[in-house]
Amino acid sequence: MSTKLRRSSATAKALLLAGLLTAAVPGAAYAKTADVTVVTPGATMGPATPFTGVTSHADCPDGLISGGGADQAIGNDEMSNGNHVMGMVPSADGTTEYIDTPGVVGTDPTHWMAFGGSGSRSSEYFSTTPYAICLQSNLIRHTQVVMNKAPGPSVGLSARIVTATCPANTVLIGGGARTTPASVGSLKPVAGFPTFNDAEHHFGKIAAGEGETNPDSWTAVGGIGGGRDQNNMTYAYAICSTDDISLKHVSTTVRFREVSGPNTGSTGQTATVGCSREDGQLVSGGAAISGGNVTTTDFTKATSGGPHLNGSFPSDAAGTPFGDGSSNPAYWTAATHSGGSPSPGSYSDVWALCLDVRHGHKR
Repeated sequence: MSTKLRRSSATAKALLLAGLLTAAVPGAAYAKTADVTVVTPGATMGPATPFTGVTSHADCPDGLISGGGADQAIGNDEMSNGNHVMGMVPSADGTTEYIDTPGVVGTDPTHWMAFGGSGSRSSEYFSTTPYAICLQSNLIRHTQVVMNKAPGPSVGLSARIVTATCPANTVLIGGGARTTPASVGSLKPVAGFPTFNDAEHHFGKIAAGEGETNPDSWTAVGGIGGGRDQNNMTYAYAICSTDDISLKHVSTTVRFREVSGPNTGSTGQTATVGCSREDGQLVSGGAAISGGNVTTTDFTKATSGGPHLNGSFPSDAAGTPFGDGSSNPAYWTAATHSGGSPSPGSYSDVWALCLDVRHGHKR
């Protein structure tokens, strides 16, 4: 046999073997992938005057928004009591909010908006830094945003719980929370977390707990201190896949941690939790300041009017925020604050939502 014929025979055998391997292992040539990049433009200063807000945004040049957060600089004196998160939400263009009719309100968003607000105190040191989690996946190629809203809270020291649920045959990959208007200084979102639209979780009032899989909803909780206003509104956002994916190829796992505090006035607390390699890739996270036991009982607001969120963001294991352009963070951190008054019995809660496209749906 000539050298040319021997080479042709070897090539044919190699091609045949590759074909047999591909047939024996379906999808081997098309491995499912999911990678994220953190994008942040840095801090936007403000609000520098009481009862006002400031808006900032982070934008994904590549990939789609799967989640996002905010981190606020509050200064080191008593003025820090007045600064709080007013919202962390997906956006179509970085300036427009989804606030009209509840339901599916947008597709394939690539922007994340963060809102900071001030109460009766403000400082030139206040600022808000947005963080966008930009997802690139050959499985989840399109996303949709589901919004739900409800009036309130409008009575002092109360809360409003609102839940947005993904459509059937889709996967929840993130969410957001928002309250308006900023002119009501004690109004703020005190929680945003993954949950389930089922009786076991009281249709979103009980948060998804440690190790639970495949939540289908995102809950936002608006809280208010002593102020009252009949125009207050709380918004919840769920970021979902579209229904063109096979659920057998994707699953999500919730990681959760709750720590005590802050309990004394003018103090803060942080809590951090992360995804393991077995869980897959962190794609979003949530945060709350609460009355505790949020994964076993209906969400309850911390006892006093001042407790609020100062941050919810991708981080390292020590709680340090990830910088612009960082790849594949594994941890999420919640930063909370008591406000100016003692808040006994307060707890800080944090969630990480982990996406696995390797092992399939877990039920």
